[in-house]
Amino acid sequence: LGLIPGRVKPWASLIEFSLGKFQEIYLIKNVSFEAILQNIPENVTYIIFQVHTQHTNTTISFNKISTRETSKTGEDTGLLLRLKPKQSTSVLYVDSFNQSVSASAAILPYNEKDPVPGGCNLGFDLTHDPNLYLQYNLYEAILKFVPANLGYPRGISTPSCDFDSGQNYRLRYDIYQYFMPENNLREDVIYTLLPKMAHVQQIEEDEETIMTLISQDKKSVTLSSIPGQGVIYNIIVRDLILNTSAPYIPVHTYACSFTAKMDNCYTLKRISTRILFVSVGFAGLFICFFGHRFLKVELFFIGFILSSFLFFVLITRTTSLDYDIRLGLAALVGFVGGSLLLTCWWRSGSVVFCMALVGLVFGFLCSSLFFFTPFGYLKIFHVDSIFWVIFLCVVLLVPLPFIKYPRALNITTCGFVGSYAVILAINSFVYTSLAYITLNIIKRALNDNFNTAYTNVPFQMLDYIMLTVWVVLFVSGIVLQFHRERNQPLFPSNPYETWKRDRERRQTNILDPSHHIPPLKERMKSSMTLLTQVFTKEPSAGESTPLLL
Repeated sequence: LGLIPGRVKPWASLIEFSLGKFQEIYLIKNVSFEAILQNIPENVTYIIFQVHTQHTNTTISFNKISTRETSKTGEDTGLLLRLKPKQSTSVLYVDSFNQSVSASAAILPYNEKDPVPGGCNLGFDLTHDPNLYLQYNLYEAILKFVPANLGYPRGISTPSCDFDSGQNYRLRYDIYQYFMPENNLREDVIYTLLPKMAHVQQIEEDEETIMTLISQDKKSVTLSSIPGQGVIYNIIVRDLILNTSAPYIPVHTYACSFTAKMDNCYTLKRISTRILFVSVGFAGLFICFFGHRFLKVELFFIGFILSSFLFFVLITRTTSLDYDIRLGLAALVGFVGGSLLLTCWWRSGSVVFCMALVGLVFGFLCSSLFFFTPFGYLKIFHVDSIFWVIFLCVVLLVPLPFIKYPRALNITTCGFVGSYAVILAINSFVYTSLAYITLNIIKRALNDNFNTAYTNVPFQMLDYIMLTVWVVLFVSGIVLQFHRERNQPLFPSNPYETWKRDRERRQTNILDPSHHIPPLKERMKSSMTLLTQVFTKEPSAGESTPLLL
């Protein structure tokens, strides 16, 4: 069998690696491959062998027969091998068990001054564990890792891992994330991007630090999960005295399953979600341009949004019902809430009360937008009490400048909220980060541990297009409505008073044609009579003769 650099032939069971270079390999099911590295320089103290697949587990082992203490299994997995004095060759083993898969792999070198990623393993199976452990759910992604140790030469015993009194205090951990292209689940994309997150120089050139930890901090980071959006994470550990650094093994996630039969990465958007948001989107488009003219439709829309949102949060926190059931119940409650607000307007005609609710919706979206900006990443907002107090203050303060101009508030809300509803409808089919303006708030309301999550989202070309669409719809909607309503009354008159006045006019004015319309009871009786006549058989004409006079 030959040594084959680069892509492995189906019949090869040996893979020769070049130090520090990524290469694509092909693993055959039920075949164990030997990964060979030769001519290792003497200044290399340890190496990290890592293998990455898109969604298939592979196992790397120091020995042909793998054990928990000598192997690692995962989609982004690796082993750290301490080199012995004079050692210049290394052999490791990799296999994918009962599934053939292509993978990206590399063996990266480190010298004696570089920190040792995962060198102070106190809770996992491996002696040195440079892997990142990633867990995700609908709301968050949790990244855990093993503390690093100081670098040391070959043949020297491992330095102490006393973080309080030892020298490990000088180690710092910088966390990085890289967003892959939106709506792109291709395998070759991740194999192209992973090497950029495996080398210190490329990481520092292309990415910015999203978080920094010191030796005394808990080795766990919570970030916002974005189902369907590919993200690569890595950590660089730095020795602040020697000014050296070393990366852990990068890990990636799409926050979804490729193999699940329901709601996998290819079918993330549920039919129920699409139906609801498309319906809301069409209603929002109408409200954006005609909301103030058709005030009853707008008030039903506002009541629907308020009641369905509050009920969905309540039922999600208090029950474990299926998502589709919760969404259906929330929509039903939304119809009830919209009808109640519409009834309240019809009966009382209270502009103040109705515009107060409209202002709350406007303030909620503005407050969500504020916390979507970099201001929302401030550490002070990790405290739930501070976050919700500031959030509610913004919700209440935003409508205040419009307190003397209720029509301006209503038209502005129609344009702002209606156009955003269109963006949410588009998000049901094409991912856009703008949906997380409100989704991050919902996540925080539903998840008690979301307060410490880093909620950064990618902002790519499609998001700029969606932002442009939102701004164009918003501006054109309010301009059109202000122009059309400039010579009209501020608000329609009280619908109930108008109905009473029309009824009295019909009762007293005999010249009014509507006065001569029969009462409802007589009209129904007449209709039933006509209906029965349809089924009544006409009498036979029989034989007839002229009368003889």
